[in-house]
Amino acid sequence: MSFIQHPAAPNLPLAPGQYDSRYQEQFNNVLRLYFNRLNNNLLSLFGSYGGQYVQLPLGSFYDTTDQTAASTTTAYAITYNTTSISNGIKVLNSSEIHFDYPGYYNIQYSVQLSNDDNATQDVDIWFRKNGQDIADSNSRFGLAPRKSAGDPYHVIAALNFIVDVTPNDYIQLYWRSSNTSTYIEYYTAPSSPTRPAIPSVILTATLVSGTE
Repeated sequence: MSFIQHPAAPNLPLAPGQYDSRYQEQFNNVLRLYFNRLNNNLLSLFGSYGGQYVQLPLGSFYDTTDQTAASTTTAYAITYNTTSISNGIKVLNSSEIHFDYPGYYNIQYSVQLSNDDNATQDVDIWFRKNGQDIADSNSRFGLAPRKSAGDPYHVIAALNFIVDVTPNDYIQLYWRSSNTSTYIEYYTAPSSPTRPAIPSVILTATLVSGTE
């Protein structure tokens, strides 16, 4: 794997008053070296398949616990306890997605919602930036009544949202439930057949564009 290095602009020699073959050869060599470095950078960047060595900020985080609401009139931050991938994006204070680089980021989440109540219930999930609600970022998910005692109704709440950030900005997900019997549930790995565990929350963040 080649490494990309920023080539310095060539220091071109001063031209003599009259044609000089030695000057022309030196001039050509300086330009040849510079363009060779540019060409090597392009080869390192695009490779055989194009863009294979580009490393953009991204993060993937999830949670392996149940998250509950003690009150229907309180907003709760959605939390994460596991980092799957992190490059320029990280989780701080359990719920804050922090960004090292500016840009427009695509935030995607999937939240495993469960309703253990006998009636239909709603859950709101929305975005906050630097501790403030982002206008018009809320979504409401309706949950059917539980199937039976000990067997709640469950559904995935999923959405993507593009946000603009500057360095050290952070994004959070918040949620509110219409009933305390509705919660965010983690499922351990099932058997017969063996399947992966189901995180209560999965969130990914990827850079899609610069801000300028």
